[in-house]
Amino acid sequence: MSAERLFDPFLLKSLDLKTRIVMAPMTRSMSPDGVPPSAAAGYYARRAAADVGLVITEGTVVDRPTAANDPNVPKFYGYDALTAWRPVVEQVHAAGSMIAPQLWHVGSAQPSKGEWTAHSSLESPSGLVRPDEPHGEPMSESAIADVIAAFVGSAAAARRLGFDAIQLHGAHGFLFDQFFWPALNRRTDGWGGATVAERSRFAAETVRAIRAAVGEDMALLFRISQFKTQDYNARIAHTPAELEAWLGALADAGVDLFDCSQRRFWDPEFEGSDLNLAGWAKKLTGRPTITVGSVGLTAEFVTADAGRPDSLAALLRRHERGEFDLVGVGRALLSDPTWAKTIRGGRFDQVRDYDPAALGSLH
Repeated sequence: MSAERLFDPFLLKSLDLKTRIVMAPMTRSMSPDGVPPSAAAGYYARRAAADVGLVITEGTVVDRPTAANDPNVPKFYGYDALTAWRPVVEQVHAAGSMIAPQLWHVGSAQPSKGEWTAHSSLESPSGLVRPDEPHGEPMSESAIADVIAAFVGSAAAARRLGFDAIQLHGAHGFLFDQFFWPALNRRTDGWGGATVAERSRFAAETVRAIRAAVGEDMALLFRISQFKTQDYNARIAHTPAELEAWLGALADAGVDLFDCSQRRFWDPEFEGSDLNLAGWAKKLTGRPTITVGSVGLTAEFVTADAGRPDSLAALLRRHERGEFDLVGVGRALLSDPTWAKTIRGGRFDQVRDYDPAALGSLH
């Protein structure tokens, strides 16, 4: 088994990556008052120095009162936060890699630890956090316009700071995804609709506005998922045709690459094919894709003691046949910053298992 193909270069607009390994965005909640700590630069740079081609930061929120549901999630606006992001960019570049911020608005999603109280109106398409569970109020036309403007402001700041690309978090039941999901988007105006293409308007309009602000040359990534934190079994697209309509609307708006989040990357997306979500997204849109979901782990995403196939071998086989372009690695890189270098050297027996204790620091 050779992983060498994962270390081929990759070119896409502003991205010139030394390898196909991506550090996946992982919320760390270690930024007091939304300002990244000084340790963040070294945290990201250590992975960059060990053969990670692209670092995608943890979710960073835009300038809206309830964009975050945790005061320790980093901001991507304001002098203090943006100043703190500059050394992160500089150190990742010095390590020879590229970096993109993940821009985020949680919508009506509640914090996992239940320790946060909103001091302003929550923003979501229909005032729901789960199907038939009210939480907040439906967004007005002016609120929608203001949120789009907030994303544009953060994207423009990313370009000024020297980030190499931008990712929008459109997955896991947060704001963009709440518009996609018919169970939470019950709107009857131009921001809702019976089809996924209609419900994609909010995300598509945001992408268009960002594209106009940052130019055609900057790579714009969009993270999608079928599952939600509110419901692991939820689906936006039940068929390849629905997936094509959904992602086609985003690609037409200006998305260059889809980051396709699954709980387990080896799961087929639709019956009759073993293609995963990233494979189908690439096939239907022609855009490059990132696959992510339990890469490098010895247990599945939720059930820590579950058995699973030899996922690394399966990953390499799928990449060899061109199913996806890049590979997102999350928690395996938390436990072992040198995970990619270990894989590149063929030292598969030396790969460290994920240790949840790694969540406790920015090592």
